[in-house]
This record gives sequence, C-alpha cells and structure tokens, in this order.
Amino acid sequence: MNEIKQKPAATFREPAELVARGLAPAAALPDLEKVAARYAVAVTADIAALIDPNDPDDPIARQFIPSAQELVTQPGESADPIGDHTRSPVAGIVHRYPDRVLFKLIHVCAVYCRFCFRREMVGPGKGTALSHLAYHKALGYIRAHPEIWEVILTGGDPLMLSPRRLAEVMAELAAIDHVKIIRIHTRVPVADPARINGEMIAALKVTRATTWVALHANHARELSGKARAACAEIIDGGIPMVSQSVLLRGVNDNPAALEALMRAFVECRIKPYYLHHGDLAPGTAHLRTTLAHGQELMRGLRGRVSGLCQPEYVLDVPGGHGKAPVGPSYLSQANSSSQANSCSQQREQSTETRYRIVDYCGDVHLYPPEP
Repeated sequence: MNEIKQKPAATFREPAELVARGLAPAAALPDLEKVAARYAVAVTADIAALIDPNDPDDPIARQFIPSAQELVTQPGESADPIGDHTRSPVAGIVHRYPDRVLFKLIHVCAVYCRFCFRREMVGPGKGTALSHLAYHKALGYIRAHPEIWEVILTGGDPLMLSPRRLAEVMAELAAIDHVKIIRIHTRVPVADPARINGEMIAALKVTRATTWVALHANHARELSGKARAACAEIIDGGIPMVSQSVLLRGVNDNPAALEALMRAFVECRIKPYYLHHGDLAPGTAHLRTTLAHGQELMRGLRGRVSGLCQPEYVLDVPGGHGKAPVGPSYLSQANSSSQANSCSQQREQSTETRYRIVDYCGDVHLYPPEP
C-alpha cells in the first residue's frame, strides 16, 4: 500500500509560497508557519485559481488557506472528534455501523481542508499508507465479517493512489462475496481534476460490486469547468455520484450560497447526500456554525429548491456514536403552549444551546458534550 502517485509540483505547501502568490497576507506569515508546523497545508494550482486574493472573506480561501485562529483550541474540541479510534478493530478499519466499514487506505490528500476532522491524523509525517501487513489484516477483517455490505474508501484521499494500485484494491474488495458496494470519498475531481482520466475510471470499475463516488465540495465555485468535466467523465463511465459538504461559517452558511451549491451538484448529475455539521476538531471553532442556524438554513432550502437538491443535515455524535439527522422538525403538537426562541435569536447567543441527540442505536447524547 505504499504506491502513491507523485504530487503535482504546482501544489503550494509552505506559508511563504502562499504569501508570495498573494493568497495570504505577509503580516500573517509567522502565525501561519506555526499552523503549518502542526497541521498539513496543501493548495493545488486548481484550487488557488479559484481564490480571489482581493477578497479577505473569500469562501474558497477560508477552506484551504491556514489561519492563525487554528492555533486556538476550544473546550470540547478533540483530536478524534467523531471517535474513529474507539471503533477501529484493526488498523485502517472503522466499523461504526453493522453493514459498512470505513477503509482508510492512505493519509495524504491533494488539498488539506482547514476544518478537517482528521487533521491530527493526515498529512506528511502522519504515515502515507497502510503497511503491507496492516492492509492484508484489514482485508481479512472485512472477509471475516459477512454483515459488511459496503466498504467506504477514505483516508486521506483514496484517489491519491495510482490507478494501478487502486485497481488492485478495488479488485480485492470486489472478490469478497458479501461486499456489494464500494464507495470512494474524494476531493480530487475538484482539487486536481486532471487526475480523473480513462485510466482512473477503469480502476474504479469492478464487475462484482457497484462503485459509488462521493464528492466533497462546499461552495459552488469549486465546481469549475474542469471539475464538472471530471465529474462527467466519472458518471459517463457508469459510476454514480453523490455529494457531501460541511456547513461552514463564511463559506456556505447563507441561503444563496447553500442553494447555489446544491443546484450545482444536481446540474452535474451529483445527488446531494450529506450536509455535515462542523465537527469539534481542534482549532476549527471559527468555521463552525450553530445547529440552530443550520436548521434555519435547511428549512429555507426546503422552500427554495427542488427535492433533488435536498441533502440530509447530520451531526456526527462525538465519541464514535455515528451520524444523527439534525434537520428542522416539521411536526409539533397543535396544542403545545411552549414557545421556542426563533432561529435568529438562537444564532445570536454567544454560546450554543445544548441538545439531546438520539443516535441510530437509540442512545441519548448531549451536544455539545460536557467540557
């Protein structure tokens, strides 16, 4: 599992490069170097081209350009905010739900998101791939558990593997009788669309299982002409696509931006799937919204766009308890006399309301958790 295609030379990895390209202010360089010493930085040429250097609030820059605010860790934030480690029976596998597992093949990405919930685990120096032995132990675990119907390739970004190695992985998974679905989670079609070519498409297709690709994008501008062409190549190759996005302050946390993003997905023949509430990863508080604001946005989206454009708003319950739908409720008792604060009032509160969330097992958790 150690064959990774060489990264393009145009990827900017050092804060000084970002400053030289006008993507970050020179005055911020000392703080950005401190951020880069802890969390990986990579901005591809395709992503850099989407950033407006004259806009201090550019929504693309907020996702990929490091910020001094990442040096501030808030109470409740965790290096493993959704409990991957607690659900990992062997290296590379996260088995949170009975019928599916995450298979974390590598720990590198084309770009590194500033809000990433695995930011403490990915990037240079964090281990580039599973060892040969660990990889085969992970495959053995999947083979030994016939309840596993779906394998989700993640990491890192699995499309950073060479097509040859990816084809081998896909074939080995498809050869397991009970594995019927192989889902790949990736940012590559947006971050480095040139990697999506005939060889990569051929690597993704197998005869004994169905392949799905989940594209991560958070703003409509990420779906550039080249990104749309890359997605079309995947879909025209017979591989269906869904989306996943994260609700991010200053990126897509207003009705127009969220609507444009979901419409862009559907125009690309990508079905909106998940809108994630921001996870409690260290140094990401400046990018998180409140749940109340997310619910308000989802309620508005319901009235603004077609059902094709509706993602499910979900929260990964801290501690490894899985995803819980947290969208607005449209059902209430007609004789209820209780009056909840309006969404706008809740959004203006300095601290977020604490919620009781029921996970898929029926267990109840508090969110945010007790500090």
